[in-house]
Amino acid sequence: MELPLLPGVSRDRNIGKEKFHKSQLWGYCNNVAMLVGEDKPGIGGEPLPGQKLKPKYSVFPEEMGNGGPAWVTFDKQVLSFDAYFEEEVPDKNQELYRVRHCKIYFYLEDDTIQVIEPQVKNSGITQGTIVRRHRIPLPPPHEDQFYTIDHFNINIEIILYARRYKIIDCDQFTKYFLRKMGVRLNSPADRPDDPYTKERQKVLDSMKPLRPYERLDTLQQFFEHDGQVLRFFCVWNDPECVFHEPRELVLRYYLSDDTVDIKEIIPVNSGRDAIPLFLRRDKLPKNAPTGLYQPGTITSRTVLNVLGKLVGNKGHYILDNRKTGAVHQEFYRDSDLKIGAVINVWGRKITLCDCDEFTKEYYRTKYGIEDFTPVQYKAPPPPKPEKTFPPYNGFGSEEDSLCSCMGLLLKPPRKDFKKFMEKDRSGMESNILSFVAKLITDNPVDKDRKFIISYFLSDDTISVFEHTERNTGILGGKFLGRGRIKKPGQELFKSEPSEYFKAQNLFVGARLCFHGHNFLLVDADEYTFNYMEKHANEFPVADTGAILKKLRERAEPRSREIRQVFAATDPEHTKVIDYDRFRNLIVSMTEGAFSEHEIMTIGRSYRVRDEYEIDLHFLLAVAQEQLKKNNFDDFERLSAVFVYKDREKCGVLPREMCRTVCKSFKLPLADDNLQALLTAFEDGNKQVEYKKFVDGLNWRDNQIPAFQMIKVPLK
Repeated sequence: MELPLLPGVSRDRNIGKEKFHKSQLWGYCNNVAMLVGEDKPGIGGEPLPGQKLKPKYSVFPEEMGNGGPAWVTFDKQVLSFDAYFEEEVPDKNQELYRVRHCKIYFYLEDDTIQVIEPQVKNSGITQGTIVRRHRIPLPPPHEDQFYTIDHFNINIEIILYARRYKIIDCDQFTKYFLRKMGVRLNSPADRPDDPYTKERQKVLDSMKPLRPYERLDTLQQFFEHDGQVLRFFCVWNDPECVFHEPRELVLRYYLSDDTVDIKEIIPVNSGRDAIPLFLRRDKLPKNAPTGLYQPGTITSRTVLNVLGKLVGNKGHYILDNRKTGAVHQEFYRDSDLKIGAVINVWGRKITLCDCDEFTKEYYRTKYGIEDFTPVQYKAPPPPKPEKTFPPYNGFGSEEDSLCSCMGLLLKPPRKDFKKFMEKDRSGMESNILSFVAKLITDNPVDKDRKFIISYFLSDDTISVFEHTERNTGILGGKFLGRGRIKKPGQELFKSEPSEYFKAQNLFVGARLCFHGHNFLLVDADEYTFNYMEKHANEFPVADTGAILKKLRERAEPRSREIRQVFAATDPEHTKVIDYDRFRNLIVSMTEGAFSEHEIMTIGRSYRVRDEYEIDLHFLLAVAQEQLKKNNFDDFERLSAVFVYKDREKCGVLPREMCRTVCKSFKLPLADDNLQALLTAFEDGNKQVEYKKFVDGLNWRDNQIPAFQMIKVPLK
């Protein structure tokens, strides 16, 4: 019977029979396959008495790690060994063998090994990774085992896949790690040289060029300064120009190869031809054109005739290393260029007047120059004449007449569209300031007339409506149509635009004149007060901080008197005073320096806000109005859902459950209004009577008449 082979079992076919390792054999006992051999475990996997199992991985002392697994403790820790191996070269006469140096890396986390050969220039062989990283088995007859850390040391030989490597040294971390494990390190071995490589190096060292060519290395300058250009703004006074007009130029100096090009800035309608460049890019000599040399005078090499014509009427020439007879030509460098310098550009005197920011930073860093004052080469332009407009002629609006003076093509005056979009009505924000006004007149009929002045913030227009009162003989309604109103006292026919009333000119206590009618603003609505206090930076009369600072300056000398007046006004020490008494005190103390709006701002800032009980009819009227606008009339289904939720049929439900049902129907009511309504229909046990709640919302069967808001006086 032939026994099966396990992975890793070797079978020697060179001998006439099969050889198996005892440690990897399976046997049969009572027709049952069983593991037999030296590594056969006992019951429960425990080793048998006297049995010594060989470890499959490296074993480290306890003090080497922190008790964790090796792949955590020794993560990214590698032992590095310097080694070499000899390789036969049977097909070359120049060498019989070669010595190849390599690095052996042993990864502590999983006992894997990697062999890498460093790259050698012009070696002619494939180098790099020789053995990829993996666990390498030991040579036969122990190929069932793998290399561990115990197999490595200095000055020893190891066999990796039939190739013999000689370890000669290792790095400091490897030495420290092996000593810490208790390994006694051998002395480092000598590193042998490859005979063929050594012979080639001798040949290369003995080779010398026949001629001592000089190498001019310009690549370093190119790599360091490629793309870096110094730019100067220049001027050239052309003597042949009839009008002696200075010609503006731009000089660019390229730091990569010390070349220069110049471009002319041609003004519009100058009559000159537009040429690409005033001077093409090249090195700029300093003494051109007077110091020009004939062709062949300046060469890269200089030769000397050392024998003349003594021997056979022939000369012998050698290269002049010292360049004794060389002719040197000077070119402009970056050190020669600075603001105010005059350079010679092929006979033309060009003045450097200014430079850009990169050029200033370059000279500031390299040469320490700090003065970059530009050179003024032309007179400053004359001031532009002030544009005057003819006076207004009375036709159309002033803005429309002014646009006719701006150009030949007539265009309507542009409106502030951005302001219109920001200040136009949006939802509950009307952006309209409304004031109550009275006429300033001695006529007893006109004294009692009341007006509503509305200021529209979107376009700064004003409209005036008169309050209608019965039995007065005066027809109310629109008093002044919406439009911009000029301030009084201005000349009608003038060149300057007229001034119009702004939002800052309207406040309680202000006196306004609209087309000959004098108005006194006596009150404003709540939205106007809130808007002005919210935008206190635009309305000084509503800025509480500025008003208090102004009041403190006037009241500080009379602080004791003011405290006595407050104490006399409040004998019961309630710390509350009526607004009328407070106003009279401020007026008497400031002697009329404060406007009525400023006094009201202080009163509103320190007022007592009483919590009044919410009227149920008021809440239901608001809710019915919202439901009617959104066409919600599904009250029967809403009531059916409440009845379905009421399992005990007691007619009441918790408030949160009622709120959830209302949200599921998407009632168009604000959350605070819905909460207030549910609270109003609660009984003594905090349960909502949902039938009364639905009947109250039903605007079709139980409609509530329109309501009016009552203004509560301030305290």
